[in-house]
Amino acid sequence: MDSKMTRVVVVGSCMTDLISYTPHLPNPGETICGHRFSVSFGGKGANQCVVATRLGANTAMVAMVGDDSFGQNYLQNFRDNGVDIAHVGVTEKAATGVAQIAVDDSGENCIIIVAGANLKLTPRDVERAEEVIKGSDVVVCQGEISMEATLAALKLARKHGVKTLMNAAPAVPNLHPDIIKHSDIFCVNENEAEVMTKRKVKTVQDALEAGKLLLDQGCGSAVITLGKDGAVFCQHGHQDFHVPAEAVTPVDTTGAGDAFVGALAYFLAYHPGLTMEEMMHRCSKVASVSVQAPGTQTSYPTRSNLQSTLFA
Repeated sequence: MDSKMTRVVVVGSCMTDLISYTPHLPNPGETICGHRFSVSFGGKGANQCVVATRLGANTAMVAMVGDDSFGQNYLQNFRDNGVDIAHVGVTEKAATGVAQIAVDDSGENCIIIVAGANLKLTPRDVERAEEVIKGSDVVVCQGEISMEATLAALKLARKHGVKTLMNAAPAVPNLHPDIIKHSDIFCVNENEAEVMTKRKVKTVQDALEAGKLLLDQGCGSAVITLGKDGAVFCQHGHQDFHVPAEAVTPVDTTGAGDAFVGALAYFLAYHPGLTMEEMMHRCSKVASVSVQAPGTQTSYPTRSNLQSTLFA
């Protein structure tokens, strides 16, 4: 893929998802019997990249996998999805990242990640991707690689006037303040917002108040996703708003937040004339489709599977 054509660059994680489907999520110390198991491709960065690609974006991934079968399979998965992998490295110093996921019969999940090779991605690795970042419209980052590598990506994007979308997940209470300050759009879910603001986020109003606190930390705008309750948007000098989610019966909510973020990256790059409210409505629709199928990337729709009005 010609780097000049790349519109969305994702700097982030690749994980192999080990998914167990169970009647309910286990309590501490409890052993339960699951009824199905699958291995699939995940990792927040790769998920978001694949979503944007399936919606029609020209994408590139900046990441690190291990020199193992999981890593080789992941490289092939990127090729199969049409992602530029010129800046996906292979390291012998750690295994490819994995995520152990339990999904209950209501579609809720709990996840344990072991970052592995993702933490071997260095700022220098990111800097080698400067040309592809410089030529893009949107750079997307998350919290599953080192803060140093994330900050390097955000600074490069800011240097070249490229819009930055930071999904601070999973949340850490000591996130480097410059990461927030270099984020044009800072996106978290309700649990992550609680960690970042030290305030409970249980309602839409709670989320709007938390969004304002995130703005006070220096981001350009804040998006807080609320699962079945949709998402809110806050920006200084603009009207805050809430976008409800479509009511659906979930099969598996794993990766729904990544579907939202990946879709947002696509719309920012390819439909910049839309209002943020309209973009978020469309992102919510993509996420609602994803929760109606099992798995992570396997649940993400392609452009042809979605209503054409989403792309008008």
